[in-house]
Amino acid sequence: MSLNTRTIAALALAMAAAMPLSGVVEAQTPAQAQPAAAALAAPPPACRNTADFGRWLATYRADAAKVGVTQRTIALALDGMTLDDSIIRRDRGQAFFAQSFLEFQGKLATQNRVTNAKSMLAKNRPLFDRVEKEFGVPPSVITGLWALESDFGSGMGKLPVLRSLATLAYDCRRGDMFRAELTAALKIIDKGDLKPSDMVGSWAGELGQTQFLPTHYDNYALDYDKDGRRDLFRSIPDIVASSANYVRAIGWKAGEPWLEEVRVPEKLPWEQASLTIQHPRSQWAKWGVTLANGQPLPPDAVPASLHLLMGRNGPAFLAYRNFSIYTEWNKSLNYATTAAYLANRIDGAPAVGQGRAPVSVLDAAAVKEIQTLLTRRVADAGVPDGRLGTATRTAIRQAQIKYGLPADAYPSIELLERLRAGR
Repeated sequence: MSLNTRTIAALALAMAAAMPLSGVVEAQTPAQAQPAAAALAAPPPACRNTADFGRWLATYRADAAKVGVTQRTIALALDGMTLDDSIIRRDRGQAFFAQSFLEFQGKLATQNRVTNAKSMLAKNRPLFDRVEKEFGVPPSVITGLWALESDFGSGMGKLPVLRSLATLAYDCRRGDMFRAELTAALKIIDKGDLKPSDMVGSWAGELGQTQFLPTHYDNYALDYDKDGRRDLFRSIPDIVASSANYVRAIGWKAGEPWLEEVRVPEKLPWEQASLTIQHPRSQWAKWGVTLANGQPLPPDAVPASLHLLMGRNGPAFLAYRNFSIYTEWNKSLNYATTAAYLANRIDGAPAVGQGRAPVSVLDAAAVKEIQTLLTRRVADAGVPDGRLGTATRTAIRQAQIKYGLPADAYPSIELLERLRAGR
């Protein structure tokens, strides 16, 4: 998920989030503008489509029948299917909004979303209590994701999902991935959960109020209201239980924390601040890390990573094992951290702090230059795309250690100048 499809798109709901549930305007959802399906794997190099779509579709129909999809469903879903070139353009032309974590979460983790989530919880408390008891996933975790994905159903997308999936399955860029998603969509129809006409959603094929990929829908959706079909568009019991079922399936540990805002000192072994490194909370406490309110951390052996999205001066968090579920749901660290802390706010935590000092945010052009220079002088920083992905942050940390700078894996003007000088 090197280019996460929910990440950029989630911004499209920021304006809608400012309105109450009873009057949310129709808005583009995260899936519409940046669907998660496109983020399941690193995009291959640019390619050209040379095959005829009609011949490709005939071959696909035969392949779908071989894996058990009925001819009735194939006909209902694919008769008259045409290619949508605009979907290919959208998939290949995704732009990246070079925003800091504070900018990103400020637009998405709104007080209105917190209020709406609490209202949803209050209206459905017995359901959430039952689901938490059965699956071990707290209500705040489910409602936080639900709010970000579709504002509780107000923005699920308006495009014909089957046409989008067929187009992307045909496209040479990530055809195998989307063939699997298209086949899963047909199986959902075959099982009687949805009709083709129900499948209206994002341009990359996500479905329902928590924006499940068809493969996730087919594998993890539940008929929790026992009406004979799994409906993630209209059934609140199905939506809540299915989301919890998926979260549990990808590794959620019941009763464990996920993310906690903390305060860091002026000096610390910054090279230890990484999601790939864990220390007991007692060790972080020895290094001067405290709770966000200044109170001491519990001096226990609970393992945690120090998570610094904006370096040593920006907001700081301890990330626990369950935080990996958020990065599995969405590989963008900005999105994952926003969603995880939104759950905290639904549980009563204050808004995210600004950090210990102002942070200078480099624009995308400067980050691209840093990426290019890092690859040339230090280590492979990945494709120079202006995004702070894992490869780029790892290379930045190596360069900071090389140049004797605080190794917080965040780009700075000072680092850029050192790289330009080649010293």
